[in-house]
Amino acid sequence: MEENKPERRSRKDRSSVIGSTRTGRMMLYILLGLAVCITVFMAVLYPMVMITSDKEATIRIPANATEQTVRDTLNKYFDRDYTNSILRMSKLRRVNFATRHGSYTIPEGTNALGAMRKLTSGAQTPVRVTINGFRSLPLLIDRVSRKMEFPADSLTAVLNDRPFLAQYGLTPENAMALFIDDTYEFYWTTSARDMVKKIGENYQFLWTDARTSRAAELGLTPAGVMIIASIVDEETNDRDEKGTIGRLYINRLNSNMRLQADPTVRFALGDFTIQRITNADLKKESPYNTYLHDGLPPGPIRTTSDDTVKRILDSEPSNYLYMCAKEDFSGSHNFASTYSEHIENAIRYQAALDRQGIKR
Repeated sequence: MEENKPERRSRKDRSSVIGSTRTGRMMLYILLGLAVCITVFMAVLYPMVMITSDKEATIRIPANATEQTVRDTLNKYFDRDYTNSILRMSKLRRVNFATRHGSYTIPEGTNALGAMRKLTSGAQTPVRVTINGFRSLPLLIDRVSRKMEFPADSLTAVLNDRPFLAQYGLTPENAMALFIDDTYEFYWTTSARDMVKKIGENYQFLWTDARTSRAAELGLTPAGVMIIASIVDEETNDRDEKGTIGRLYINRLNSNMRLQADPTVRFALGDFTIQRITNADLKKESPYNTYLHDGLPPGPIRTTSDDTVKRILDSEPSNYLYMCAKEDFSGSHNFASTYSEHIENAIRYQAALDRQGIKR
C-alpha cells in the first residue's frame, strides 16, 4: 500500500499542471480578445465617437454632389482626421451624396458618427431669414438670397411677376409690402417662388377679412396701410405714437392734402441719415417725394411690422394734420390741428437744431 502512494500524488500533480495550462490558455485568449477589441476601438470606433468638431459649421451639399465635393467642403471647416472619419463611415453606409442635396449644420462638439448621420440622413437644418426694417427691395433681395441656394435674379423675377403678386393684392411697385418684419425658416434648397409663397401666407394671415374691412373703412387697401406703416416706422420708434401718426397721414389723405412726409424725401434721396431736410431736398424729383406728389408713394419705403399695422388700424380718430419732432430730440413729436400751431412747434425745433449746429 505504501509503495502506491507516490504514484497517486504524481497523477494529482499532472492534473494540476494540465488545469493550470488550460487556465493559462483561457486567460491568454481573453487577453488577446481584449487586445483585439482595444485595437478595433482605437482604429475604428475611437475616431467615430471620440473625435469631435471644434466649431459649428454649416455644410452645403449641392445637387449631384460627389464624395470629393463633400470632402472639399468639410476640409474648409474641419481637420482631415475628422473629415476622413465622416467619409469612411459614409462609405460603410453606401451613401450617394448626389441624393443628399441640402444644408446641414454640424454643431460644435459633434462626434464623427453624429456628423455622418447629420449629412446622410437628408434632414436639412432650416435656414433662418430675418426681415427687419429693410429700406429697399434690392437690399432685401440681396440679403435674403445670400442665405439661400437660389440667385438674387430668381427672387427679383418672382417679385416682378404681376399675375403672381396679384393674388396678394400687390404689384411689383409695392411688392416690399409682402415682407412683414419677422423671422422665417426655409430649407436652403427652397426655390425663390416657394419662399415668396410662404412669406405670402404670413401676409395673408395678417390681412384677415376683419382687418381688410377696417382698412376699407379708413379709405385704404391693405397695401395702402402697409405703405403708411412703413412711413410711420421711419418717423418714430415710439410705439405709443405710431397709431397717432398713422391716423394723421390718413387725415391728410382724406383732406386731399399731400402727405409731406420727410422720410419719403430721405428715401428719394437714398440717405436716411439726414436729420435736417432742406428746401433743395424737397425739390428732389421722385414719385416717392410726397412734398411734390399727391397721395401715397408707389410702395413702402421699408419693411414694417404687424404691430405697427395693428396700431394704425386701431388708432383713435383725431383732428391732427401736422406734426413736428420735439425740440428735446427725444424722438417723440408735437402734434397740431392747425397750421399756425404747427409753425410754432416747427420754430422751436429749428431753433434746437441751430443750437446743436445740425445743418444736415
